[in-house]
Amino acid sequence: MRLATVRHGDGTRAAVGDDSGWVLLEEADAQELFTDPDWRERAEAALRQEGRVDLAETAFANPVPRPAKIFCCGLNYRDHIVETGRAVPEFPTLFAKFADTLTGATDAIVVHDTERLDWEAELVVVVGSEVHRADRESASAAILGYTVANDISMRDWQQRTLQWLQGKAFDATTPIGPWVVTVDDVEPRDGLRITCEVNGELVQDADTAGMVFDAADLIAYVSQMTTLRPGDLVLAGTPGGVALGMDEPRWLRDGDVVTTAIEGIGALRNSIRFE
Repeated sequence: MRLATVRHGDGTRAAVGDDSGWVLLEEADAQELFTDPDWRERAEAALRQEGRVDLAETAFANPVPRPAKIFCCGLNYRDHIVETGRAVPEFPTLFAKFADTLTGATDAIVVHDTERLDWEAELVVVVGSEVHRADRESASAAILGYTVANDISMRDWQQRTLQWLQGKAFDATTPIGPWVVTVDDVEPRDGLRITCEVNGELVQDADTAGMVFDAADLIAYVSQMTTLRPGDLVLAGTPGGVALGMDEPRWLRDGDVVTTAIEGIGALRNSIRFE
């Protein structure tokens, strides 16, 4: 099952979909939908209806617009760890983002004051139920589903200090979407192809089975320190192939188009614009 937030009239609407198309629901967005305890029954009933709508690629907004907490895991694919010259970590390397860093699946990414703009294709774990101090089994049960992100990074800002936050927290620079695919339809541990292209050139090509810490590991670990609730997000790290790891980095420039895709989930397509 797919859960989306779609642009509709002057606002947005929640939508539920499958391979046959989409059904619009009354809620303003997917997050409002899945925080209702009865959401699944309502969504399944909607999918049994006859009428479906086709939606343009540009209709899809950020599916989870109000996460209270966004955790990101760095250094979580072995090839990316190698290209950065680091050791495989014993524990997840975490940093946080804010809700206003997020943007939609086809929105332009507008940046300023950076000369080292980089891409990072990532799997996003979407929390569906409250979880605190969980073991792997409980953590896995708390996962609603998965979506796609690109953690667009200002490397010159990121490397000013040992703390990464300032290179990761610019407004509306992290596209996610185009929708959330629920756990009954996809399992990243089985291995999903994750890619990033810049102007059609393949720069990242990996498999989610290559993560050091999988989705359940990350949810369980984060839940030891803080309670996670429906709509919270965990970005699960990027594989090798980022500009930072190149001998001669090819940083993103004005007008570039970045396409980020995960097999079985969906794709983002965002243009870069410098102010």
